[in-house]
Amino acid sequence: MKEIITEKFIFLRAARLKNMGKLQVVYEQEGVFIHSSSGNSDDQDCLLSGILRVIEKDTEVIVDWRSLDDSLDSSNILYARKDSSSVVEWAQTPKEKTLRGTEHPNSYEAEWDMVNTVSFKKKPQSNGDAAVHTNGENKWSFLFSLADLKSIKQNKEGMGWSYLVFCLKDDVVLPALHFHHGDSALLIHSLRKYVVLCESPQDKRILVNCQSISQSFENLLDEPAYGLLEKLKTDPYTATMGRFSKVTNYIFDNLRGSDPATQQRPPSEMADFFSDAIPGLKINQQEEPGFEVITRIDLGKRPEVNRRQPVSVEEWTKNMDSEGRILNADSMKQMIFRGGLCHALRKEVWKFLLGYYPWHSTREERTNIQKRKIDEYFRMKLQWKSVSEEQEKRNYRLRDYRSLIEKDVNRTDRTNKFYEGQDNPGLILLHDILMTYCMYDFDLGYVQGMSDLLSPILYVMENEVDAFWCFALYMDQMHQNFEEQMQGMKTQLIHLSTLLRLLDSGFCSYLESQDSGYLYFCFRWLLIRFKREFSFQDILRLWEVMWTDLPCQNFHLLICCAILESEKKQIMEKHYGFNEILKHINELSMKMDVEDVLCKAEAVSMQMINCKELPQAVCEILGIENSAATTPDSDTGEDETAGGISHSAPAYPNISKPVAAANGTSESIEQVTPTVLTD
Repeated sequence: MKEIITEKFIFLRAARLKNMGKLQVVYEQEGVFIHSSSGNSDDQDCLLSGILRVIEKDTEVIVDWRSLDDSLDSSNILYARKDSSSVVEWAQTPKEKTLRGTEHPNSYEAEWDMVNTVSFKKKPQSNGDAAVHTNGENKWSFLFSLADLKSIKQNKEGMGWSYLVFCLKDDVVLPALHFHHGDSALLIHSLRKYVVLCESPQDKRILVNCQSISQSFENLLDEPAYGLLEKLKTDPYTATMGRFSKVTNYIFDNLRGSDPATQQRPPSEMADFFSDAIPGLKINQQEEPGFEVITRIDLGKRPEVNRRQPVSVEEWTKNMDSEGRILNADSMKQMIFRGGLCHALRKEVWKFLLGYYPWHSTREERTNIQKRKIDEYFRMKLQWKSVSEEQEKRNYRLRDYRSLIEKDVNRTDRTNKFYEGQDNPGLILLHDILMTYCMYDFDLGYVQGMSDLLSPILYVMENEVDAFWCFALYMDQMHQNFEEQMQGMKTQLIHLSTLLRLLDSGFCSYLESQDSGYLYFCFRWLLIRFKREFSFQDILRLWEVMWTDLPCQNFHLLICCAILESEKKQIMEKHYGFNEILKHINELSMKMDVEDVLCKAEAVSMQMINCKELPQAVCEILGIENSAATTPDSDTGEDETAGGISHSAPAYPNISKPVAAANGTSESIEQVTPTVLTD
């Protein structure tokens, strides 16, 4: 008998459940049966008797069903064996596996194992004609985390034994559990303590886990296209913000899924779903309030740009007086913008760029700042460290934050030597800083993706306290990206469309003709500032350049424009449609050269800034004065040539200070420096 099931299970390799260590059984019911097909010609059911339990394991809740034999004999417990085709076969535990499974009889935790989204098939009986009901009970034992629950289907009243069917987020449907002794309502009551179960409007027999769409990037690719798009319409924040990290993968793969009806869903309909999913996102509509109609404008010739070498330790120390003040902060930021920093300087200079240290501060003042911030950090850290297990059981938000953080930490930049391996101190610091940030900003807490922003900062700082405060300041800039209303993301996508239309209205028209005018394929770029588009070392360079706040406000949008312009020829010449555009943009990840992209983006900024007829809407986006009133004779950066720039320094007009950034406000940690970044 063959049965292919796609699922995400946690397999238990331990012996009896009575040796549970830190686990607590909150619900237990005997006489819960699985009615399995015996495989005989009459297709009669085989009744597999078992025990159903709901178990608390730390902050996780496990639903576990096992046959009576499984609960008595550890040799019958399943193990997972992966073959070369990523298909895992179910088999009885070999004796050697059993021996290893009993090495820690009093440590139940040590016996948990996670097998991520793979395909499973039941291994045929060796004697061919053996019926499953004779010795196959152990093949049906399963358990899963309640966090993976999608819905529960109940039987109709008066229709035989009470039964429940669990459906997981991967759309895996587990075998129906029949309650021969009744009491299925007790189980539902127990589960409601941990999750919110709502009746489905389509079928009152189905209880939907209303918390199952969390702030998570993890499972975006595992849901059918139409299903998630329905969620986008009903709950845009949790469905979009939580999972848009892999949006381009998701859309392309699911549109080309196995369902023919899904494959044929027209791009226009998909675009309509996205426009409905993010209320207020009306890109490319000229009646958008506050935006003028942008007609074709001659921007003039685009200058060539060559970048300089990174700022050296010698250049940095020469620009500092005897007390440690930076002599010319503007000149230094110009140099950093055009070349970045040598790695030896990053630990110190990033603190200035992010506003942790004021540019005019002395060494003594910076030492005092750091002392105050050490005390403040550890006071916040103590808040969550001192929460008892009993307290945390009554604080679902803290439990959720901790669970999300633990999942993210275990998969953040694990190929980087700083974070690779088990029991890595870098992972512990990631966890502790993110938990402390929840105390710092409990309203926002933790949203998956924040670990992507912290990882490079911690890598550079190599210090828990400094990394926390630099991360907190970066989050001040990025805050609205992660807020429930997504206002920062809406604003950035609208601004990006405006800039791209000015640069190339023909390309914008082509994207619109392919129902891609909303530019949602750029969502991931903006959400976590290109973190997953460039290599780790390139991200260090890119972020420090953007943190100079030069040459204009929202320079990251011009980086998007530069990338899209580079891909325009291939997209248009090959007549890419909706799906192909998404796939192509997604496949750019880790294939772009950061220096080349920065050169193109700076050239675009110079072209726009030097244009005498720049539309007011664009001036406001870039935070520059009306270009008609500026002169190209600015003396900014006149002495840069010695630093390695092979072109005359561009004439950047005065940057008007915005009241608030498009995606968040930012202030110095001491609120005394005027050079803090806004995006």
